[in-house]
Amino acid sequence: MNRYIDPSPANFQAFKDLPRDRPIAMLNLLLFREQADYPAGHEHAGKGWSGRRAYEEYGKTSGPIFQRMGGTIMWRGTYETVVTGPDAMEWHDGFIAQYPAAGAFFEMITDPEYKLAVVNRTAALLDSRLVRFAPGEGGDAFG
Repeated sequence: MNRYIDPSPANFQAFKDLPRDRPIAMLNLLLFREQADYPAGHEHAGKGWSGRRAYEEYGKTSGPIFQRMGGTIMWRGTYETVVTGPDAMEWHDGFIAQYPAAGAFFEMITDPEYKLAVVNRTAALLDSRLVRFAPGEGGDAFG
């Protein structure tokens, strides 16, 4: 089974090739490690944190940057079961983050403070998905 924490060069290039001046919604699916996996010498290495605890630290340290970029959480949920999809698919949490423009996402991930915070995300996750959507209109029908 393939695990994904960071984008492949091809996927990141496809993301960068899309317009940066319009709002985006990012679907995040998270599967936490049982034990966080920090690099040797990191301030949190050896603390015995769970992956979920390390992700909480990521939220605490990246949250102010996310908010400064105009990001908001549109929806958050806890995984229950797969209805359509691979039987082996499992996630712990999911959420949709919205950015006022794709450029704000790029500004966030290149921020020096964010680069320090993202170590917590990497230590926390066993697998993840990050999927970009152009926001559309809500309503009472599927189509």
